[in-house]
Amino acid sequence: MKPLKPIPDWEEHEKPTLPGSASMPWHPPHRRLAYAAVALLVGLTGGLGNALISANLPWITGQMGLQASEASWLVAAYLMVNVSANLLVFKFRQEYGIRLFAEIGLGVYAVLAVLHLFVGNLTTTLLVRAGSGFAAAACSTLGTLYMLQALPRKYVGQMLVVGMSLSTLATPLAWLLSPGLLDHGEWQNLYLFEAGLALCSFAAVVVLKLPPGIQIKVFERTDFLTFALLAPGLALLVAVLSQGLLHWWFDTPWLGWALALAVVLITTALCIEHQRRNPLLQVRWLMGPTMLRFIAGAFLIRFLTNEQNYGVINMLRTVGMGPDQMAPLFAVILCGVVAGIVVSALTFGPKALIPQLLASIILLCSAALLDQHRTSMDRPMDFALSQFLAAAGSGMFMGPLMLIGIRQAMARGLNHIVSFIVILSLTQSFAGLAGSALLGSYQLHRGHVYSTALVSRIEATDPQVAHRLQQQQQAYARLLTDPVQQKAQATAALAATARREANVRAFNDVFALSGWVAICFLSWLLLEVTLRNPRIKQAIRPGRASTPSS
Repeated sequence: MKPLKPIPDWEEHEKPTLPGSASMPWHPPHRRLAYAAVALLVGLTGGLGNALISANLPWITGQMGLQASEASWLVAAYLMVNVSANLLVFKFRQEYGIRLFAEIGLGVYAVLAVLHLFVGNLTTTLLVRAGSGFAAAACSTLGTLYMLQALPRKYVGQMLVVGMSLSTLATPLAWLLSPGLLDHGEWQNLYLFEAGLALCSFAAVVVLKLPPGIQIKVFERTDFLTFALLAPGLALLVAVLSQGLLHWWFDTPWLGWALALAVVLITTALCIEHQRRNPLLQVRWLMGPTMLRFIAGAFLIRFLTNEQNYGVINMLRTVGMGPDQMAPLFAVILCGVVAGIVVSALTFGPKALIPQLLASIILLCSAALLDQHRTSMDRPMDFALSQFLAAAGSGMFMGPLMLIGIRQAMARGLNHIVSFIVILSLTQSFAGLAGSALLGSYQLHRGHVYSTALVSRIEATDPQVAHRLQQQQQAYARLLTDPVQQKAQATAALAATARREANVRAFNDVFALSGWVAICFLSWLLLEVTLRNPRIKQAIRPGRASTPSS
């Protein structure tokens, strides 16, 4: 590829690794510290806004007078744009530079967030969430590129691990910041903070620029045709996964039509890519056995993090815990994520990649198994040990996962990097969304089963039930004078308690399911590693060769 701009006379250690990446000149210590600070700021900006909305979604739903199905579109809008923007971000930075993409993304995001403060309806809320998804596509990459400037080139692997893992800090930070942001105001405080964060990141990127890199001509007209097909197809898939649980999968016809249209659009795009000489997505490579195993592994390990992101959070919400009560637990989770990132960076190396992934799966599995016997009396800090382990596992896996994929892509050539970046982004986004949808559906089903079993045992002739109803009636006697109303309220309260206990039992089943998935995944990975051992291969081959002669 012919460079679009003259290439500076770099020394060997200063040259960028890839077109679209920044060069790595010498920096004084204070500038390296500034690059690290900007990396942290930009990396958090990409995910913190969406994490704040997810953490406070029930509260925002009430404040804005939304239905649950309407509120779920706030999270879906972020993902619908984010997964599509990631299709073009790598090629865009190769041809135009990542800074331009980041300035456009952060600028649009900040303008929409400020506009929303003055308008404040569902339409502008969805636009802000869409702008946040667009900006996050650039911020995740930009944060990594800034972090690579924080230390000399010999530490590039460690800095890559840290940069790729910055987004995992967003969720615990959102839960820690939420009580303070909502203490003296309404939903506007969240968007005021979000707008300020976007403006600060925009200013930081403009003031402290990345060193120049190599820009080459990479876009082709067919890239935009592929994007025009894949973007709505992926957006429809996000819509189905985000709305399926609320509308129920088999009771809403438009979900089926949306899924069918998504399959048609995505299949058409992949068929076009399969026939191209210089495709945006290397379909043949992605459909090979090696990459299919990688995709399955990347999907599963992200799926396992839903034990924390969906299971624990929603169980605590079920027993009445809010952001104020859960803040100490998320301080522990934040420490766990940081510990996982630090361990992953310090032990970085080609030989450590598989052990790090194994350790991450073991930690996530341990957390799920520790949580499978919870009760409605458990409070946030009762989850401290299990969620510290889960957080450490979540902070540990992204670095080695990224590096394993990059090595496989680089072995095939530069044009395979785009396919890898896109597929990694898609597996992480859809594994999180599909995990919540699957675990939520399973929890709802098990909750109905347990609720039916518990409610069927509530009979007024049962001495324990009669005693409990009498206690409830005495409690309502201070508020209600009519005995009939007292009995009705006591019966309703007892039924609500039964439903709560049923939901807690159902969440225990969710934790057990996550644990078994982790055990199966760990067994599969250990089998893969064992069979790929050269000594094992040599031991197997003679046995296979001698079979026919026997």
